[in-house]
Amino acid sequence: MRATLADRMGRLGTETAFEVLARAKALEATGRRVIHLEIGEPDFGTPAHIVEAGIRALRDGHTHYCPAPGLPQLREACAAHLSAHRGLEIDPGRVVVAPGAKPFLYFGVLATCQAGDEVIYPNPGFPIYESVIRYAGATPVPLPLVEERGFAFTAADLAERLTPRTRMVILNSPANPTGGIMPPSLVAEVAEVLAGHDCWVLSDEVYSEMLYGATHDTVAAHHGLLDRTLLVDGFSKTFAMTGWRLGYAALPADLVEPITRLLINSVSCTAPAVQLAGVAALTGPRAEVEAMMVEFDRRRSAVVEGLNAIPGVSCVLPEGAFYAFPNVTGTGMDTREVADRLLAEAGVAVLAGTAFGAHGEGYLRLSYANSLENIGEALAAMGELLGAVAV
Repeated sequence: MRATLADRMGRLGTETAFEVLARAKALEATGRRVIHLEIGEPDFGTPAHIVEAGIRALRDGHTHYCPAPGLPQLREACAAHLSAHRGLEIDPGRVVVAPGAKPFLYFGVLATCQAGDEVIYPNPGFPIYESVIRYAGATPVPLPLVEERGFAFTAADLAERLTPRTRMVILNSPANPTGGIMPPSLVAEVAEVLAGHDCWVLSDEVYSEMLYGATHDTVAAHHGLLDRTLLVDGFSKTFAMTGWRLGYAALPADLVEPITRLLINSVSCTAPAVQLAGVAALTGPRAEVEAMMVEFDRRRSAVVEGLNAIPGVSCVLPEGAFYAFPNVTGTGMDTREVADRLLAEAGVAVLAGTAFGAHGEGYLRLSYANSLENIGEALAAMGELLGAVAV
């Protein structure tokens, strides 16, 4: 008799970014030069004062178990930051800390959704949304983000997908993979629609401080939706702390204990020294973060200008995060073929838009978390290859 996997593993997806990264690394091992525009993490170091706070915490003996929902001082700092940044009144008792923001996507869906439920989610969108919806046994209902609206949707688009079986609506602004945002006017309209429907809301706001002149708003600030919104944020992007694994969420009161229980059953707690570094991030100086965003803005302009100069390619200007989502339908190839050929023939690692859902067909995702010099080299290589095949 051969041991087999549980059926539910067939419903669990993955992130193509890590698969493409592995292929690119294998190519590099043969001596090929590869420019990495596939992985979604800042290429800047974690600000020095945050690193020092983590080191100090380790030296001071913060190396043991701590409360599962998080250290009180970090929960308080997160509540204060969310309250100030979102214009809300957040009780620290409703903040839960985890090793990254992903656990809240996973546990949020597991705690609230089951077979027969429907979950509306953005498509193209972060692939873990659809993965965890399917894993929980619920039905994913894609909410298309369209280029003509700056990769957004309308309140009517959402309303027509709401049914009595809708258990949760997932929102993401600024968005991965598109860099699009929900402007405040749309947030207000969406909140009004959701106020009339009894469902949970998961608002993924991990890029909320990575904006280029736009204003961030959250549905949790409208129509009393804070009481049924999982407001998710983290440290990975804003503070270049991807490897630290630190995230947090302001949860509806009824979900604090269930999600804490899921954390206890899975990871016990989040490393306390990492949490104390998080306190330093939220309460300390922002000069390095601001400098990082200035540089990202320079790269954003260079990437969009360079992409729009390539035959068969067009790209709208992203308003947040550090991704560009160019339209490559003019090349005459399907999206996966474009991405594969760029890696194999041009030495440029990017992601096919279909890695983020069916509505990503015709697009690529480029992360401009790389130097201007490397970005320029990548654009030149892309232009040479794609210009030769454009229809």
